Amino acid sequence: MTLKIDGGKISLVEIRRFLGGEKIEISAEAIARLKKVRSFVDRALDSGEPHYGINTGFGMLANKIIARDDLEKLQENLILSHAVGVGEPFSADISRLIMLLRANVLAQGYSGIRPATLDLLVQMINREIVPIIPEKGSVGASGDLAPLAHIGLAMIGRGEVLHKGIRKSASEALDTEGLSPVRLAAKEGIALINGTQAMAALGAYALIALENLLRVADVVGALSIEGDRASARPFDERIHKLRPHPGQLATAANMRKLLKDSGIIESHAHCARVQDPYSFRCIPQVHGAVKDAVSYARAVIMLEIESCTDNPLIFAGDKDILSGGNFHGEPLAIAMDTMGIAVAELGSISERRVAILTAPLAHELATKFLTRKAGLNSGLMIPHVVMSALVSENKVLAHPASVDSLPTSGGQEDHVSMGTISARKALDIIRNVEEILSIELFAACQAIDLQRAHGEPGKGTHAVHELVRKSVPKIEGDREFRLDMSECAKLLRSGAVVEVAEKACGKLDI
Repeated sequence: MTLKIDGGKISLVEIRRFLGGEKIEISAEAIARLKKVRSFVDRALDSGEPHYGINTGFGMLANKIIARDDLEKLQENLILSHAVGVGEPFSADISRLIMLLRANVLAQGYSGIRPATLDLLVQMINREIVPIIPEKGSVGASGDLAPLAHIGLAMIGRGEVLHKGIRKSASEALDTEGLSPVRLAAKEGIALINGTQAMAALGAYALIALENLLRVADVVGALSIEGDRASARPFDERIHKLRPHPGQLATAANMRKLLKDSGIIESHAHCARVQDPYSFRCIPQVHGAVKDAVSYARAVIMLEIESCTDNPLIFAGDKDILSGGNFHGEPLAIAMDTMGIAVAELGSISERRVAILTAPLAHELATKFLTRKAGLNSGLMIPHVVMSALVSENKVLAHPASVDSLPTSGGQEDHVSMGTISARKALDIIRNVEEILSIELFAACQAIDLQRAHGEPGKGTHAVHELVRKSVPKIEGDREFRLDMSECAKLLRSGAVVEVAEKACGKLDI
């Protein structure tokens, strides 16, 4: 299949296919739009009137009129001077996704780019020529200037790329594929770099991970419920109908599905414990709030993907060129900060559950640190410490970047969003929480084994426990737990945990 780009919506399903290697092409309708708009840009140049970014300087230099003979050099200089990002490069997947989203914006026909220039970007995507894009250097307005400039740099035959996974010069990669670097015409340099596609790509990438992770959080929470011999009564539908936040309702329903027919829970239905700790009892309220926050962020990110964030914008039908601020990343900045804060809470409550599993309240369980010979064996003492370290790190990362702003470009760009920092931090938090939940998965399965005398797990939890035990044996004594943790992380990230749970008990909602 080929993903057809026309400047409109791109779904997460389509993005997953693209990341899996699907090729793209620009629709015929989009190409026709580009030709029409480019013709208008050329006529505007012939008029001799100043138009920002087309025949003027940039930022604080907007009042500098550029001679017609220097317009190509102006656009080339823009790319050369702006491609100054620092730090480690984005992954190839994220860089490709940035390219895809920028191509989609350009296909809308408000940027003034020539079809041939957009075609080179598409050919680079399809032939696996991926620019090396440093992670750091964007303040999120005027969009992601530095990251996007590294794409433009490769398009003019400069800089470095990954070509089919091998790092080399852009000029060598283009030559190998029989492609020629582009000579940027008026407006084309700024069309390539003025937008929010780095932060939007990070956001979309995060959403794909969260479609799995939000469900995993419920699964491992249910395993811990059984591992602690906690009650399923707090998930009664009648409770949650009285406070019907969507995420809370979905989470409570998931817990009921996962724990259905649990012999472990049934065995202590009339035990002396009056109430469970909040980290067990309030899973719907906490996990549900995270889901609702992510839902808000999802709406912002998906709207951004189909939005035009260029400047200036070319309205050929109205014979007008307008400078505005659609490149400002504030919507994404706030959304990604919200996402990061919310997902950090999944890790926070998970750590509390494992703290109780490893050091039970009031000596309710027979073991310490989930090992039968505590003292001789440390059991899961230090995996819990690792969780604590990650939770603490997430607290630092969750501080919102969007509350900060530093004036740039001599004060012309005096309020910026820091949205790309928000997005990078949110993705780091997600990766940390994947590790945290992997440790809970490991710990909860061991806790269930220690409860097997009381009965079997529920429909969903039993299936997940069996999956884990295929590659992670029950703990009989200390061993290289890092290997077990790594295996649990693989099962989590691959989607296998959710897959077997849903096969056993039905669809889990987020």
